[in-house]
Amino acid sequence: MSEIIKKTTDLGQSLWYDNIQRKLLENGDLEAMIKRGDIRGVTSNPSIFHNAIAKSNDYESALIPLAWAGWEAEDIFWQLAVEDIRQACDLFLLLYEETQGGDGYVSIEVSPYLAKKTDQTIKQARALWERVDRPNLMIKIPATLEGIPAIRKTIASGINVNVTLIFSLARYDQVMDAYLSGLEDRLAEKKPLDQIASVASFFISRVDTKVDAQLPESSNLHGQAAIANARLAYEAFTKTFAGQRWETLYSKGARLQRPLWASTSTKNPDYPDTAYVDTLIGKHTVNTVPPNTLDAFREHGKASATITRDMDHVRSLFGQLEAVGISMDTITQELEDEGVAAFADAFTALLETIRERCVTVASQLGPLAASVSRRISQLESDTVPARLWEADPTLWTTDPEGQAEVKQRLGWLRLPETSEAIVKELRDFADQVHYEGIVRVLLLGMGGSSLAPEVLSFVFADVSAEAAEGKPCLSILDSTDPAQVAQAAEDYPPDQSLYVVSSKSGGTAEVLAALEYFWELSGGDGSRFVAVTDPGTSLEKLAKERGFRKIFNADPNVGGRYSALTSFGLLPAALLGLDLKRLLSRATWMMEQSAQDVPAPRNPGLALGAVMAEATLAGRDKLTILADAALITVGSWLEQLIAESSGKKGRGIVPVDREPIGDVSSYGEDRLFVYLRQTGEHDEVMPELLAAGHPTLEIAVPTSYDLAAEFYRWEIATAVACHILGVNAFDQPDVEDAKLRARSQITAYQESGKLADGEYVELKDAKVALSDFLKQARAGDYFAIAAFLPRNMVMIADLQGLRVAIRNKTKSAVTLGFGPRFLHSTGQLHKGGANNGLFLQITADPENDIEIPTQDISFGTLERAQAIGDYEALGARGSRVLRIHLSNPNEVQKLAKFISK
Repeated sequence: MSEIIKKTTDLGQSLWYDNIQRKLLENGDLEAMIKRGDIRGVTSNPSIFHNAIAKSNDYESALIPLAWAGWEAEDIFWQLAVEDIRQACDLFLLLYEETQGGDGYVSIEVSPYLAKKTDQTIKQARALWERVDRPNLMIKIPATLEGIPAIRKTIASGINVNVTLIFSLARYDQVMDAYLSGLEDRLAEKKPLDQIASVASFFISRVDTKVDAQLPESSNLHGQAAIANARLAYEAFTKTFAGQRWETLYSKGARLQRPLWASTSTKNPDYPDTAYVDTLIGKHTVNTVPPNTLDAFREHGKASATITRDMDHVRSLFGQLEAVGISMDTITQELEDEGVAAFADAFTALLETIRERCVTVASQLGPLAASVSRRISQLESDTVPARLWEADPTLWTTDPEGQAEVKQRLGWLRLPETSEAIVKELRDFADQVHYEGIVRVLLLGMGGSSLAPEVLSFVFADVSAEAAEGKPCLSILDSTDPAQVAQAAEDYPPDQSLYVVSSKSGGTAEVLAALEYFWELSGGDGSRFVAVTDPGTSLEKLAKERGFRKIFNADPNVGGRYSALTSFGLLPAALLGLDLKRLLSRATWMMEQSAQDVPAPRNPGLALGAVMAEATLAGRDKLTILADAALITVGSWLEQLIAESSGKKGRGIVPVDREPIGDVSSYGEDRLFVYLRQTGEHDEVMPELLAAGHPTLEIAVPTSYDLAAEFYRWEIATAVACHILGVNAFDQPDVEDAKLRARSQITAYQESGKLADGEYVELKDAKVALSDFLKQARAGDYFAIAAFLPRNMVMIADLQGLRVAIRNKTKSAVTLGFGPRFLHSTGQLHKGGANNGLFLQITADPENDIEIPTQDISFGTLERAQAIGDYEALGARGSRVLRIHLSNPNEVQKLAKFISK
């Protein structure tokens, strides 16, 4: 607290902040001001909210789902305002308790449209009091003639009231009487008085503005009327809150209704910017200051008891004004009328701003707008938010075994809170690794254990690149391709690296193969290995036997694809040097917006889930993910989450990740576009897609740390979408077939020394085969390129060219997955989703194979067995599948040319 503010507080005046904005609540600025002692309360009004909402993007993430739900502008405003007021009340609660209700209040105003409507004002005051549900709330009611009885009734009902728009001394007398009468009414009903607080907001600067405009330029009365009016009001206050009437109430616990000086920024630049603070300091008063005035007072204000100074001059001033033809009664009535009108105008402008934004946001849904709105209403009626938090398995399945699985897979809902318990352990471990100078981390994992770390390492690439400064770089090995394994070994040699072996089940074949290879490479140096797995797995047992440096157990009640905020994601984040608390705080922010008591239309993830599901039901099952460069890897994580969760029972959402952007005409009517925006690289194409009739959602990800909020949003969205589609979001019943077939191939190889070739087409026959294959495409189909090839930049570029060629030829969506990585991602969708996929599998002879220690098989053989197993599983399902086998991985670039010719 600055010395000037401390002195002011000691003199009996509280400074309240005449401002509220979501950014201040979320970035910690308001909390910091409270802790410093700069402010002791907050007031708001329609003009403040209009500035906050119309002149910032702070409310965009909250407004979007409400617009999708089709809410009216005024309902949206009250939802947003109540959220802000409630959060501000919580921040002030400690001060409220410490001062025993003396300070720590936050005010919200009834609708300005009700200024002349007594009964409706009372009704809304009670509704807001119940809705905010905080003891340190004040309801602002204007001091109009119609507002006076509303003030009395509201006080009598036990609600704190901030009486606003007081200009005249006569009206102030009525306000004080209404307060005292309300207390007396309450006392007559034998109800307690000690918890009721009130302030009377006397407006200051507007008085001088109006009076000065009517004074001759030569007059010496400029800039005096407002201060005189306030000082006379304070004199009236001291007289009213004395004597028998007050003493009776005071003896029963009643509190003073403190005078509050409002509108205290100077409108005339010739006046000192702290004029309406310096001159109105006194005991039992409040001054509500806007940001600029608070800053000015802190910097050069003057603190002394000034409220009762020059009272003889003050009393004579109004006579002098009357002498020059200025009636204070007329002035103050005009100010009241203008104030009511100004607040109503500000409210109208605010609602119009919200309406305009809603139209823009709702237009993103295109043809889905009506069905999405109905669906969100249905989710509210079906109490889906509450049932989700109650772990009600019937949201997804009626099967008893499936319900048991669901109940064991909802721990992710509270991860933003529960994972805080492991932050210190992870941070201490990472610090030790950094201290030892280990600058390379290789994570051996698949699917849910590797995708979130991969996203984090890319999105936070600026941190990963700090290896030269002692921070490790981190990479993922989620392949059995020999070339990829060899490259990882070259980039992450044992003498410089830490190997994180990550598997939820502990028995993931690809992970164990990689472990054996790097274990032998390191000479069995357990100090170079860390395990992340569920408690009691075979990997945990093996790690103990081999003396791994550390074992981190993940939450067993969280499925792999929902595990980004468990040890699977947070250990790599810690090793990257990320601020784990900040990461979790962003997830907590999203979790709070998804709580069970939040209306369904306000829940960002629930609303997104409704859009995803309604798009799918309307035939737009190809969720096409666009992302700015900094966020490009997020789609890989989304791909697994959405595909593996939804692709069952012949249904599912097909995520289309990293498909090169094409001409608008190249997309069919089966698309839903989602743009993850940070820098605006795709701002031009989004309106074109929308104009072409495609639903196009834009999700802002302002900072890298907001990625954690997106993890949570999309988990909620996916769970809700699966509920709507009628599938279990937490199982993967169709992936085992391909695994069993691959194991069968491996067993046969180990027994005979030979691996079956399976069905395939050679490169020389590929042109005709591809042409025939592409002709099988029908409207609503998609192509899936399943490449059992080394995943590197050159190969990705070549396969992207193939994607574009197929799309241009067929107008179909084209996905790209590298095997065996995609088997743990989109594999469930391929086998369990709608049979609208055409699967182009590409295999190749490895240039240099690598043996897997202890397993009597090579990585190349394992990869080939997995490819054959996948091919056979698709064939058994009756899917359309073509396998092209190359003698060399580099031949893949020829395939695009075959199609383009």
